[in-house]
Amino acid sequence: MQIKKCIPLKIYYRFMGTAFFGRSLFYKNNLKGSYKVETKNVKFHKFEISGKYISVYLTVLPDRPVIYLNTFGDEGESAFEALKSIDCPEFTLVTITGLDWNRDMTPWSAPSIFKNDDNYTGGADDFLRLLTGRIIPEAEKYVIGKVLWRGLAGYSLAGLFAVYSMYQVSAFSKIASVSGSLWFPGIKEYILSHKTKIKPDRVYLSIGDMECRSSNNYLKTVQDNTEEIAAFYKESGIDTVFQINPGNHFKESSKRTAAGIAGILLT
Repeated sequence: MQIKKCIPLKIYYRFMGTAFFGRSLFYKNNLKGSYKVETKNVKFHKFEISGKYISVYLTVLPDRPVIYLNTFGDEGESAFEALKSIDCPEFTLVTITGLDWNRDMTPWSAPSIFKNDDNYTGGADDFLRLLTGRIIPEAEKYVIGKVLWRGLAGYSLAGLFAVYSMYQVSAFSKIASVSGSLWFPGIKEYILSHKTKIKPDRVYLSIGDMECRSSNNYLKTVQDNTEEIAAFYKESGIDTVFQINPGNHFKESSKRTAAGIAGILLT
């Protein structure tokens, strides 16, 4: 995507309403909570389904890829901003927030590995049904022409979810797991013993070089697990990119996410 040609209008959402800044045309359609904003170089749509908030950064060119990005907060907009400095092919980015992080992004139930944190309740299959059954069809109503291919990206637990999705659905041909939580109990064993629904065209895996420096028995395995999974995919004939970034889990997450998205776009 020539991101510099496709700059989203700054949109500020407030609890009591929505404020739009800049020159635009504003529409509200018959889908509750759905809005459309147009500027000269980008089309931006926002809608809500089942408590999830979806933003569509729509390229104006036809027949382009669509990449879905699950986010914890406003990382979607931050990642889009970071993508401006990368010369990528044109694509549409769809970000999803409002997630129940420890439920929607985890493949099965497991006790929390952190003190005073909620347990993981394994709702990934339910969210995948919502994503493929309702969110994707609604988001792609706005796409111009055909969807060239579809990708799924995510950071942390959303990176875990992206990898897990390959074993449940055939909707995504490219995957980016950025600092993915591949320490999750049982996930490495699951990956090594199961087949994906389709052979992905590319898998991008990354990790920070300090993420494994932890006294936590699970977190300390994350780099070894990610490297082993990357090697397994390569041996299986999957086009795999493995990237080690400087820093801990929280360093430059938006830039890392942008690099992951670029990593599956630039083939």
